[in-house]
Amino acid sequence: MSTYLTILGFNSAIPTVNTSPTSQLLEMEERCFLIDCGEGTQVQLRKAKARFSKINHIFISHLHGDHCFGLPGLIASFRLLGRENPLHVYGPKGIKNMLETIFTITETHRGFEVIYHELDKNYSEKIYEDNRVEVFTIPLDHRIYCNGYLFKEKPKDRHINMEEVAKYDEIETCDYHNLKAGKDFVLSDGYVLKNEILTTEPAPSVSYAFCSDSRYLESVIPIVKNVTVLYHESTFLHDLKEMADYTGHATALEAATIAKKAEVGKLILGHFSNRYGDLTVFTDEARQIFPNTYLPKALECVKI
Repeated sequence: MSTYLTILGFNSAIPTVNTSPTSQLLEMEERCFLIDCGEGTQVQLRKAKARFSKINHIFISHLHGDHCFGLPGLIASFRLLGRENPLHVYGPKGIKNMLETIFTITETHRGFEVIYHELDKNYSEKIYEDNRVEVFTIPLDHRIYCNGYLFKEKPKDRHINMEEVAKYDEIETCDYHNLKAGKDFVLSDGYVLKNEILTTEPAPSVSYAFCSDSRYLESVIPIVKNVTVLYHESTFLHDLKEMADYTGHATALEAATIAKKAEVGKLILGHFSNRYGDLTVFTDEARQIFPNTYLPKALECVKI
């Protein structure tokens, strides 16, 4: 099962005619995770032909409007579409009060449960886990409390070598679970069939790290070490580093430095200041440090 990232929006602060604020849809192991929800996210989801009903977990990095102002409208649309399943919302402490105040004042009746997971730790913690996926926070350094998120596939089961297994009548379907888990098979005469003969290597597990608004922060490096794909904000070019530091942002060169030191597979830049018309200047700068750097494209579906 492949993992795909759809970039719904990637510009900073103000929506434009052609670009939207930060929001991403990550499809990993048949789960759909929405990451940030800037203004207009539900329109972008429509354009991407995403199934609203499959989004059960939403992760908000921080409570600046360009990362969360699309959330009340999206949740209201869920109700109008007849949603009944609970919705899990992860975000900074205060997100529950913000949303519930809006719903109360506007008399928005949902008809389904919203379960809030409010975050306030300054260290990385596991906030979601099932039998196939884990999600961790990535503490960042912005003007207000902010987290990135690390999504990791758990190690996958080995694949049954059906041609080899068919040679042994003693191996039944009920034994496949143990074989996939890496166990050997012992025949009735005591002979041990090694697992590597009966199975083949699983597909490698992948990981995705989302680093939203943040100054350059080296404590991120061990958390995102060796991830398959890293998204890191790069609001400015490095000649405006002083402005980046003042506003709580990073430069393209700094994002590339994080990627290089963390030895990630691929870097995607984002959250560009509207002062830049030609975004290729960001990859020009970043590729001096980390060649495997790319620009996002609205509604592009990236295989991870």
